[in-house]
Parts: sequence; C-alpha cells; structure tokens
Amino acid sequence: MHHRTYVSHLECSKTGERLPAGKLANLSPSGAPLLVRYDLERARREMDRDRVALGPNSLWRYAPLLPLRDMAHLVTLGEGMTPLLDTPSLAQRLGCRRALIKDESANPTGTFKARGMAAAVSMANELGVKKFGAPSAGNAASALAAYAARAGLEANLFMPRDVPRANVVECQSMGANVTLVDGLISDCGRIVAERGPGEGWFDVSTLKEPYRIEGKKTMGLELAEQLGWRLPDAVFYPTGGGVGLIGMWKAFSELESLGWIGPKRPKMISVQAEGCAPIVRAWDAGANESRYWENAATVASGLRVPKAIGDFLVLNAVRESGGAAIAVSDQDMLDAGRMLAQTEGIFGAPEGAACVAAAQRLLREGFLAPDDELAIYNTGTGLKYLEAWDPAGEDF
Repeated sequence: MHHRTYVSHLECSKTGERLPAGKLANLSPSGAPLLVRYDLERARREMDRDRVALGPNSLWRYAPLLPLRDMAHLVTLGEGMTPLLDTPSLAQRLGCRRALIKDESANPTGTFKARGMAAAVSMANELGVKKFGAPSAGNAASALAAYAARAGLEANLFMPRDVPRANVVECQSMGANVTLVDGLISDCGRIVAERGPGEGWFDVSTLKEPYRIEGKKTMGLELAEQLGWRLPDAVFYPTGGGVGLIGMWKAFSELESLGWIGPKRPKMISVQAEGCAPIVRAWDAGANESRYWENAATVASGLRVPKAIGDFLVLNAVRESGGAAIAVSDQDMLDAGRMLAQTEGIFGAPEGAACVAAAQRLLREGFLAPDDELAIYNTGTGLKYLEAWDPAGEDF
C-alpha cells in the first residue's frame, strides 16, 4: 500500500548539498549528518491539521511528514503518542505554574529510542537492508533488537560492558548478536565502522543515517498536537547524542512551514551529566562544536556520550531558541528522580530525572519565570536502570 509522503530529498546539515531521497545513505560526502527534507509548500496546500487526529494512535499518524514511501514495509510495535502528563504536585515543588512530563517510558522497549528505530528499520526494510550494526549506550540497542526481530532482520550490537543489565538481557532475548566492549560508546562505534563494511552491516549509529532523527522528531509533533497546536515556554531534553532535541527543533520549523503553529518557540534546554558534559562545556565557551570528553562517567548511561556527531546542531538549536545547556550531578538527578516518583508516581530514567533537576535549578536561578510552562522529557522507564536507582540491591 503506497501512501503519500512529501519527502523530497536529503540535505547535508553542514553544506546544504542535496542528495536523492529513497536511497540508502549514511553520512553526507562532507562527513556530516544528513537531514530529510519535504515539499512543505505542497503539504501545506494538501494536508489538514484537524485530520491528523483521525490517524493511528502512534507516531505514524504523521506518516506524510515521515520518509517511508510504502506502508507495506512499515515495521511498528505501536510506538509514539506517549502521554503528556500534567504534574501539578511536581510544578509546586519546582516553583512554576505548570510542569508537563512527556513520558516516553510508554514506548515499546520502555524508552524514546523506539521512535528512531521504528523509522530507521522501516526505511532500511524498504531499501533492502538485511543486517544492521550499531553501537549503543543501552536503550538504542534494545530498540534496534526489537524492531529487527519484528522485521526478521539481523542486529549486531556493540555496548559498553557496564551498560544496564536489562539492556543486555533484552537484546539477547530478541535474538540479536550482542558484543560487550571494554570502553565507551565511542569505542563501540569504532568497531562497527571497522567491521561493518566487510560484514555487510548497515550502520544505524546515531545521526550516521538520516532516518532515526525523523522518528525522534515526532516527539515535537506530538507535543504541539497534545497542547492544541501550540508550544510550551521551555523544553527540557536529556542530551547524549542529542537526536531528539535536533529532531524536535526540525519538527517545530516544519510545523510552522505548514501553518500549523506560529513563530513562537520554547527555550530548548540541553541537559547533561557533570561527569560527561561536552555540549555544556562548548556552550559555556561559546563554541560551535564540542571537544571529546575524557573519562566520561555517569549513572545515566544514555548521557555517557563523550562526543556527539551532531553537537553543532544541538548547540545551534539551543542558541536559536534562547535556551541553555546545563549539567547536573548524578546525586542531584537521582534526588530529583525520587521526587518525581514520590510526588507524581512516575518512575523515570536517570536521564529524565536529570531534566527535573535542571528545571529546579533554572527556576531557582531565575533563568525561567515562575509563570512559565515547562515540558520535561522523561526518556525512559526507571525499570531499565535498577543498578542506578538501587546500586547496593537494597531498598532506597
């Protein structure tokens, strides 16, 4: 079954060079991430914002703004349309008018990574890929294992040896080939790059192919739709590779081009861990790119990314939005996560908890006003991180 997608071409995020859509692609010729572009003028004439709600209760309600051409190749587990929860008790504790939690733990495999992998695996399936290779800090591997299994394709996953145990068990249970590496995600990425071509793996590393970002951008499309086609005053996003933040910033631009929202944008707040904060360091220095972070260490495994390939896109979105990049300590994120759990019954990932800690600090410091409306992304379930929340195996 064909459907109308308004995809027009791929574009280098650094040079603007155009490449044809509908072909397998990794990085652009200049070595930068590729972005999917759409014929938004035509989409504006032909799409009706009010009809979106008639679509499926998943991210595929936005299929015309996604790259898949033939829905026969769709690989889905019902990802997306996660709850946007009003959290008044948390807002009171934080000292703001309204705090919303976009709870990504409701996705398949328990994290936001399902969005990107649903889009990437569907596109790879359409384009004839049989084998995948990917490095992961944990949750992307779980999501790739799930969607590859769903599609009957092979997943070869490389993760640091100390990733949360849940990720390893999950991937192995789904039949993926799992290799644990003594090192960080950057070391895993190097192995995939070296071995992949000879093994015939398609590399779905963060931002090394153009389609994961399209799945992630739906977090921004949903936020706008769930708020009645408007945006909040600030968006807090935990930033490892930063694809979700880049994707949401792209989504807001696309929505404005469609005439579905106005020019108002939220302040984009990029949240990192003090033990691995390359984007915050670059932000503080006024730099356009980050430097590799030596000896990266944090309980939030998704934030342990020493150098993100799309760092310049994250920094650009933060700057354009009048936002900020902020690092929080592991202790502060764990304390904030317990506060979230105890006030609202949401047992979040440490990465999501880091955003709660960041919101608390930016309100206290006056960067945000008490009457601001905040949207905080909890990117996964705390059940994936039992070692972080309960390191000694005892009740907290």
